[in-house]
Amino acid sequence: MPARDAFHPVVKKALQKDGWVITHDPYSLQAGTLELYIELGAEKVIAAEKQGQEIAVEIKSFLSPSKITDFYSALGQFISYRLALQEQEAFRTLYLAIPSNIYNSFFALQFIQSLIQQNQLRLLVYDIEQEKISTWLT
Repeated sequence: MPARDAFHPVVKKALQKDGWVITHDPYSLQAGTLELYIELGAEKVIAAEKQGQEIAVEIKSFLSPSKITDFYSALGQFISYRLALQEQEAFRTLYLAIPSNIYNSFFALQFIQSLIQQNQLRLLVYDIEQEKISTWLT
C-alpha cells in the first residue's frame, strides 16, 4: 500500500465536516493485475431522496519544488483511477483534492486550466488551516 499524502488527515476531516461518511481509507481498485489505491472513498446520504452520492478522492499536497511535475503525476493518476472506477464502480465520482493556495496560484494558470478542462478533472479544493472544503469544481 502506498504512503498517504501529507494532507490526508486534513482532507478526511474536511469531508467529515461537510457531512460525508468515509467508507474506504484507502479505496482499493483492481486494474487487471494491478492494484490501485485512491486515498479515500466517501458517501453522503441525501435524506430527502434517500439516495446516496459516492465519491473517491485522490489527495495531492503539491509540496515539491516542481509544481508542474506534481501536476503531471496527479493528472496521470487521476486518468488511470477514473478509468478503473468506470470499469468497476461507474456510480462513484472521482475528485482530485488540492490545497486552496495551490489552486489560487498554480491552478489559476491558463495552461493548467486548459489541461483541467480537456481532461475533465473534478477538483475538491481544501483549506489546510481550517480543515474544510473551499470549493467543489466539476
